[in-house]
Amino acid sequence: MTNANDAARPVRLVVAGGGTGGHVLPAIAVLDDLRDRGLLGEALWIGSHSGLERETARAAGISFRAIQTGKLRRYPSLETTTDALRIPVGIVQARRALTVFRPDVVFSTGGFVSVPTAIAAKGIAPLLTHEQTAILGLATRINARFADVLAISWAAALPEARKIHRHAIATGNPVRAALARGNAARGLARWGFSPDLPLLYVTGGARGASPINTRLAALLPDLLEHTQVLHQTGPESANTDRADLLARRATWPEHLQRRYQAIEFLRDELPDAYAAGDLVVGRAGAGIVAELAFLGKPAVLIPLPGAGSDEQTRNARLLADAGGAVLLPQHEATPETLRAVILELLDDPARRQRMADAARGVGQPDAARRLADALLDLANTPRR
Repeated sequence: MTNANDAARPVRLVVAGGGTGGHVLPAIAVLDDLRDRGLLGEALWIGSHSGLERETARAAGISFRAIQTGKLRRYPSLETTTDALRIPVGIVQARRALTVFRPDVVFSTGGFVSVPTAIAAKGIAPLLTHEQTAILGLATRINARFADVLAISWAAALPEARKIHRHAIATGNPVRAALARGNAARGLARWGFSPDLPLLYVTGGARGASPINTRLAALLPDLLEHTQVLHQTGPESANTDRADLLARRATWPEHLQRRYQAIEFLRDELPDAYAAGDLVVGRAGAGIVAELAFLGKPAVLIPLPGAGSDEQTRNARLLADAGGAVLLPQHEATPETLRAVILELLDDPARRQRMADAARGVGQPDAARRLADALLDLANTPRR
């Protein structure tokens, strides 16, 4: 791959993708790497009208262009027809934006939001499309038909990827370097926790996960006799779980109230939350699995049932099979079972350390650099 010294000039880059954090945060990590090396010229993000990518691009100081997008479904839906009409419109809009911007390379982070731009890039600029999960999603399979490079996050998926693309590479799933700069003491102080008790970090992702939230609620306040809990519940727009939990918290003894904090969403505080946490309980989206591997954090993973060909279970197995996590299918994750697993791990620091080491061994800490270098290679390869 390209060495930073080999690049003749900063690249003009288009990012295509969004909708969820799993399709947004890897792009930010790659942009950060290119910018840190002085190899990012002008950048444009092409995404949907309603996804979180608009705000993410704005926060990163990147121009944004919204286009029509349509969700790709494997099941019958009345919305499929409407979305099918949006995709051609989005392709025309994306092609117009690409023609005006004239990028050196296009970076697709997958998901249905990326498809119109991936198709439109043909003949304008080389395309690299990246899959974050342990399996190749439908959008990635479509994008791969137009891509010069298919990048995947996990080496275990490389044989499958090479069946559909002659130039498939395993890069890892990028995680922002700032995640490694968390401070445990700062995190404990931020939320008023004690250093004398272990801390359980529970997360359902950006939108929260009510099935996890309700299971945890059934364990409180009993669980707080043994540990402290930092609970990321999701925003009020997604569920009312935080308000319900805080109302219950108000009825507990004061010493137990101090051991529990419920928050909607973590932003800049996330590195400190990970650093302070002794054990993580959460879903198994591509983003959190990559973060756990990057940081080496022991975890109990409860995959979202039926998500995208059960991709979350496949993600979780990558860590579980290596010994870095406990996989609990949601139908088996009763409050009683969850309590037993949590307490068993919290009572066994040596096992948690072995899990942390195993998780770290699965990760690809230089994933952002690998993807950035692959993009530089494409941008600086003469086109035939």
